[in-house]
Amino acid sequence: MNSNTSPQGKKILITVKTYPTLSSKYDELVCTAGITEDGEWIRLYPVPFRKLEFDKQYKKYQWVELQVAKRTEDPRPESYKPLNIDQMVNGDYVDTKDNWSLRKSMVLKNVYEDMDKLIAANKNGNGLSLAVFKPKEIIDFTIESCDREWDKKKLNKIKARADQLDLFGEKSENPFEVVRKLPYKFKYKFKDINSKESHIMVEDWELGQLFWNCLRRSSGNESVACEKVKQKYLEEFRKKDLYFYMGTTRQFDSWSKNPFLIIGVFYPPKTLELSLF
Repeated sequence: MNSNTSPQGKKILITVKTYPTLSSKYDELVCTAGITEDGEWIRLYPVPFRKLEFDKQYKKYQWVELQVAKRTEDPRPESYKPLNIDQMVNGDYVDTKDNWSLRKSMVLKNVYEDMDKLIAANKNGNGLSLAVFKPKEIIDFTIESCDREWDKKKLNKIKARADQLDLFGEKSENPFEVVRKLPYKFKYKFKDINSKESHIMVEDWELGQLFWNCLRRSSGNESVACEKVKQKYLEEFRKKDLYFYMGTTRQFDSWSKNPFLIIGVFYPPKTLELSLF
């Protein structure tokens, strides 16, 4: 085993949890990303987040310590595989005191404002696949219908594995059920510092949970739920100092016209710039 794949102990500030997706190999997965104590971006994959014991289910902006190894089958330099995740240690939570000063000191060390430069950094051999981006202007937040059910082949494979476990008497008294699929795609339309427009999908766990919470509060009315989601992500966040956490998928990394998705949002309050005069 070479040095790139040897286990390494990492202390990571969790900044991103994407909405769960299904995997034929790993069941249900959450892509987790964060910043190491050295200020480097890192992606943890796979993480069966909802299968973790409750005390291991880390929050966003919580420090965690665990052993990781570089994913040799994934060319993205930030991608690591968590090892012995049951032994992960959850540490301190970074709060929002003093206008999010501690969070900003970690998150905003290197911010892109030019989409062309961000995409070039992914394709120029450096392979950058995680970054913070500052939009110049939010134009819109759009919502589109999409497939309402997960891929049946993946669901059947997951069910088959669960049934196989049952044959050996290992099935839980509370069998795991996959997360509900979001029936909509949520996207930001925005301009960068050069007024270039982009229209990019948001895959944030918080957004998905907000939709289901709004749907429940609106007695199942999806139109009302979508409007409430849009109100928060468009109207409320326009009043904030909004940044995007950007990440590529392995499928489109390094070759797609724009391989980046918005995998989370960072929204500290705006601070007043005091005039020197």
